[in-house]
Amino acid sequence: MRHFMKEEHVDYADYHDDADAFEQIGHWLEVEYMMERIHSALGYLTPAEYEKDALRETDSPLCMA
Repeated sequence: MRHFMKEEHVDYADYHDDADAFEQIGHWLEVEYMMERIHSALGYLTPAEYEKDALRETDSPLCMA
């Protein structure tokens, strides 16, 4: 993931200080990476969509013992 973060965010961002870098990188992770960026390893879903689907499957009555 560091490779993608560096290519997609860090190389193009300007940080005023460490706190600004922390805030901007956190925003990128939570919004762009988790909610917008699709992943082939997750069936071309975003991590948030994949997690939502996984939780829905485990909540179904068929998965409960």
